[in-house]
Amino acid sequence: MKIRAAVCSGLGEPWKIEEIDVDPPGPHEVVVEMVYAGMCHSDEHLRSGDISAPPEVLEMFGVDSMFPVIGGHEGAGTVIEVGPGVDTVAVGDHVATAFIPACGRCFWCASGRQYLCDLGMATLAGPMISDGQWRHHLDGHNLNRMTQLGTFADRLLANEASLVKIDPGASMKAAALISCGISTGFGSAVDRAKVKPGETVVVVGCGGVGSGAVQGAKLAGARTIIAVDPLPFKVDKAKEVGATHGAASVPEANLLLPELTEGRMADVVVLTPGVLTGDLVAPAMQLASKDGRVVATAIAPFNQEQVSLNLFNFSMFNQSLLGTVFGSCSPRVQIPNLLRLYEAGLLEIDELITREYTLDQVQNGYDDLAAGANIRGVVAFDV
Repeated sequence: MKIRAAVCSGLGEPWKIEEIDVDPPGPHEVVVEMVYAGMCHSDEHLRSGDISAPPEVLEMFGVDSMFPVIGGHEGAGTVIEVGPGVDTVAVGDHVATAFIPACGRCFWCASGRQYLCDLGMATLAGPMISDGQWRHHLDGHNLNRMTQLGTFADRLLANEASLVKIDPGASMKAAALISCGISTGFGSAVDRAKVKPGETVVVVGCGGVGSGAVQGAKLAGARTIIAVDPLPFKVDKAKEVGATHGAASVPEANLLLPELTEGRMADVVVLTPGVLTGDLVAPAMQLASKDGRVVATAIAPFNQEQVSLNLFNFSMFNQSLLGTVFGSCSPRVQIPNLLRLYEAGLLEIDELITREYTLDQVQNGYDDLAAGANIRGVVAFDV
């Protein structure tokens, strides 16, 4: 079949709409008619090179470049075709995408940690995880897909392990945003930091992921939530969805905390800036109390190895620095759970969408994100 998709052909190159040739679904593969795709910052990390793997890693995937690549990893749509052996979804089912596949059989899945599934090692580049064959082609070249998905396309071919069946009455638009950013932020506060009632939480970065962290902290019972972002409209929006205070910078938050916490500082700090670099860790640790938990949620450059940290204070204050992927919760659990919270009016999604775009406007959407004009953009297909 032929599909239209947003493709990046090289580092720093714009997203361009191309006609792609896609082979029929192979074993355990599913074709999805896309309805909505979320425009997550992570796709820009791919385009900028932050998550472009070095040559020795790409060689493991059987490629010598991340490019060309179909963008997009957040999304929701309707199953229109299934390949041999598919048993988790059927034609007509509504599904959300999951950038971390869950095979259900590896050690991590079997131990309840599907967000660490071994299939995740192949998410950035390479052929289909089903059988190691390439099914997406452009002008004779094989195409990578962002996290084995590529939701910036009118039709998606993916392994069933990368899809989560959702209720047919659930909002596809909400499901698209919950499929990555909102779930990751929410889980960072609730599942990784394990925010407790009455605690003080600081969220650094108030885009889509940060907004999820703010709402997770609120629903977990945090007494005080400080939203930190240099853009006032993002701080204002964070206050609308649950933050109690706002700050334009980490130093400003540092001045707020002593009065709000009787000098104890924050129990939890969640780092969700656009790009997470090592120099941001020490200031975050300074925001945290004794026994405080700092969660590094945002994506860092692939080769980021140096982290600033006062190791004496880190040890003597009994603090924790925690990593997270997908908010440390299984996509098959978190996506339906957050959809139910949304439907109950306890989780705000629509309020975070700044603008909807067509597939042809994907680059415009990321230009708006870079200009600080968007909290979340969404690609709306024919609905």
